[in-house]
Amino acid sequence: MVSEKIKVVVGCDGSVLLDDTSDFIGEKTTRANSNSLRGFDVIDTIKSQVEKLCPGIVSCADIVAVAARDSVTLLGGPFWEVQLGRRDSTTASFSTANNDIPSPLLDLSDLISNFANKGFSVKEMVALAGAHTIGNAQCTNFRERVYNETNIDSSLATSLKSNCPSAGGDDTVSSLDAATPSIFDNHYYKNLVNNKGVLHSDQQLFSGGSTDSHVKTYSTHPITFDVDFTSAIVKMGNLSPLTGSNDQIRTNCRKIN
Repeated sequence: MVSEKIKVVVGCDGSVLLDDTSDFIGEKTTRANSNSLRGFDVIDTIKSQVEKLCPGIVSCADIVAVAARDSVTLLGGPFWEVQLGRRDSTTASFSTANNDIPSPLLDLSDLISNFANKGFSVKEMVALAGAHTIGNAQCTNFRERVYNETNIDSSLATSLKSNCPSAGGDDTVSSLDAATPSIFDNHYYKNLVNNKGVLHSDQQLFSGGSTDSHVKTYSTHPITFDVDFTSAIVKMGNLSPLTGSNDQIRTNCRKIN
């Protein structure tokens, strides 16, 4: 559910950057990431430049975390201190990524359980969902919502259908926040209040359930959203990172040394 741009952000061990090998299938082709997760070339460029200046010092995982923070800030979002010192994993898990990344089709109760399994409160989950103020969604992930759900603004449904036919075009994309697609702000929550959530999982956050109050707060208090988002994203970035002498610092983010 959390925007793919931000999901890589936290890049606790850089495993998502690894290409497939004869020993494992990586995470790039999982349901949530296939034809969706982008920007690997940007990380490659940054890594190349960093290695020239201080070889073997800065991990790919730290580069992802810092680059994503800076991207959010450049788009008008908040700044936060990125805790550094992560190391890079030497493997990746296709199955774990498939099982752990929340599906855009989940109902509220399942979303709450999914995030709770990682130690996040309901409020933290709603704050992290605000990452969908930027980024795109594939047609295959919102087709069911625009053609069959009733709690969707009619003008939004019409607009999304124009780029997402009832059959075919699975990989075509639409903005998760059409109002301010290139600005990191609180408009995502304003969309939800007006039934303009693109994904089913988005609109579930404002559907008469326990998360409605958080959505209303963030829709009218952008500073509160910024504070809560930064707190939650720092926490996400510290989910079991590799530190010390564990694993390695890759010289090429796409493959182990």
